Amino acid sequence: MKKHTKVYLQGMGYDETDFICCEVCGAKAVDIHHIEARGMGGSEERDTIENLMALCRDCHLNMGDKKQFKEQLKSIHLSHIDKMAR
Repeated sequence: MKKHTKVYLQGMGYDETDFICCEVCGAKAVDIHHIEARGMGGSEERDTIENLMALCRDCHLNMGDKKQFKEQLKSIHLSHIDKMAR
């Protein structure tokens, strides 16, 4: 399992066997997306719970790594973090 996936699971309180829903549409998440891209070097500085969100493949393809959706994804993710903290 990739480090950023472990960071996400631990940060959100999930187990590897849990159903994890896409934070955008609610479908089954299959990707852990870096909201702020890691860049070509794969900087681990970006592997923080605030920068990682679960997405289904469709939402990842349609919204991930596209500047026009970055602020929207941040807002959705911060709201999701707040819900999980309650």
